[in-house]
Amino acid sequence: MRPLALFDLDNTLIDRRAAFNAWAEEFAAAHQLDDQALTFVVMAGAHHSGPMDSFFIMLCATFDLSEPPDQLWKQYRRRMPELVSCHATDRGALQRLRRAGWLIGIVTNGMTDNQSAKIRNTGLGDLVDGWATSDEVGSRKPDPEIFRIVAARCGTTLEHGGWMIGDDLILDVAGGHAAGLRTIWLQPRPRTGPWSFIGPAPDVTVNSVTEAVEALLNSR
Repeated sequence: MRPLALFDLDNTLIDRRAAFNAWAEEFAAAHQLDDQALTFVVMAGAHHSGPMDSFFIMLCATFDLSEPPDQLWKQYRRRMPELVSCHATDRGALQRLRRAGWLIGIVTNGMTDNQSAKIRNTGLGDLVDGWATSDEVGSRKPDPEIFRIVAARCGTTLEHGGWMIGDDLILDVAGGHAAGLRTIWLQPRPRTGPWSFIGPAPDVTVNSVTEAVEALLNSR
């Protein structure tokens, strides 16, 4: 039985933070917002959780924008896949994992058009066996159902175990644990001190996708 590794997308396989900051600069310039407003947009985006529709409703109300929030959200979903990137070293690590016989999946919350375009535009679609977005399947991490769906798309089941790798302690670590998976936490950088875990602790903690792959290859 081929082992299974499921990866989060945003801020795990791709650098969403850098892409969002680039988008925020474009957004501020397009709407003639000053540096203080730009900082607000970046900070609000960093602290936002859940679907982004409410984020754009908030932006329209805060800056009295004339465009409808849903139009700005669609523009955002079209632009973000053009701004994201996946490090060549991380793509190489995934290739090593596949050559070693692993099944690889991507499990991500978000809108189907946005997330799928990110996967395809970065070339990740050619390096994995399947993926699922919460919008498409009607289940969001940390719900175990979305993990089961991705496993099935990779040609296996969670009954055989596997690993979940991601940067979010609730969505990826606690979610993966609830689905019966071992977990690898990609911790944020820079570190601000020792971490304490309210929920289940990750089995492994790393600083990069490449380190996560090394841990997977050494786990067998």
